[in-house]
Amino acid sequence: MTTPLTLESIRKAPKALLHDHLDGGLRPGTVLDLAAETGYDELPATDVEALATWFKTQAHSGSLVRYLEPFAHTVAVMQTPEALHRVARECAEDLAADSVVYAEVRFAPELHIDGGLSLDAVVDAVLAGFADGEASAAADGRPIVVRCLVTAMRHAARSREIAELAVRFRDRGVVGFDIAGAEAGYPPTRHLDAFEYMRGNNARFTIHAGEAFGLPSIHEAIAFCGADRLGHGVRIVDDVHRAPDGSVELGRLASLLRDKRIPLEMCPSSNVQTGAAPSIEGHPFDLLARLRFRVTVNTDNRLMSDTTMSHEMLHLVNAFGYGWSDLQRFTINAMKSAFIPFDQRLSIIDDVIKPRYAVLVG
Repeated sequence: MTTPLTLESIRKAPKALLHDHLDGGLRPGTVLDLAAETGYDELPATDVEALATWFKTQAHSGSLVRYLEPFAHTVAVMQTPEALHRVARECAEDLAADSVVYAEVRFAPELHIDGGLSLDAVVDAVLAGFADGEASAAADGRPIVVRCLVTAMRHAARSREIAELAVRFRDRGVVGFDIAGAEAGYPPTRHLDAFEYMRGNNARFTIHAGEAFGLPSIHEAIAFCGADRLGHGVRIVDDVHRAPDGSVELGRLASLLRDKRIPLEMCPSSNVQTGAAPSIEGHPFDLLARLRFRVTVNTDNRLMSDTTMSHEMLHLVNAFGYGWSDLQRFTINAMKSAFIPFDQRLSIIDDVIKPRYAVLVG
């Protein structure tokens, strides 16, 4: 018998996560603890529930720029090796508790050096935290593989340096590179030297594009920068057109994305909060899924959006009537698109994802 689709049953389903920001997923209690330990006294609330509510309320702004403002508080308390290690360990544990079996978690090392740490020391602390979180989750019977993407801020000028950091650590847990931050006025082509460095070293990268800005940012990310994946990519729907007879026609850019199987790292709740989509029901996820784009489900920022992978999947189930086969397809889409080697991806798909979904389907 097929297991009914509920939040609790979805929590048991194996998940693959490609787009999750470390500094956007702290536990509210951890933010308070770290603020007390480091002497940071600018938090907007002093108890767990009020702080959690503040983050969610502030993030639901309708603007990517305003959505990013609360990160000043989480980044401020992540300036020591101990803080970075704790946040990374808890991240792995929290994802594993939600039955995430593979995750790529990203963060911007350049934001965590205000306390005097070097970029390498920042990455070392985070990778150690992920490793300890993996071990803790495995001991609890919830094995998870966590890998890291290092991000450069698109308004800054350190992207080549961060790309070099990604390559330097690629055999120690860093599997790729990314640029993030406000899109308007900061096109991906400002960072061509970083992307050329990654390609020259046979390394993988994703680019935030098509979230707050439209088709030009997606075009640049693919045509000029050579992105392997797109962070969000929501605005590709602007190149999907309905003909007078009701049929759907793809523009050249949308066709290229679909033909090349460029993965879209979509984050439904976050996309609504930033105004990239009007609502979950109005999100282009379903249209793109039906047109067989390689869509994936992601959390983006679990603290800011007060979400988990299970909640994101449930939102889509409620909005579009998806069943277990759909959730399995989205999960396999993500796993196929991961930046780890092919044999490791295949092993997780064949040995973990498919067998556990078979139990749920009955």
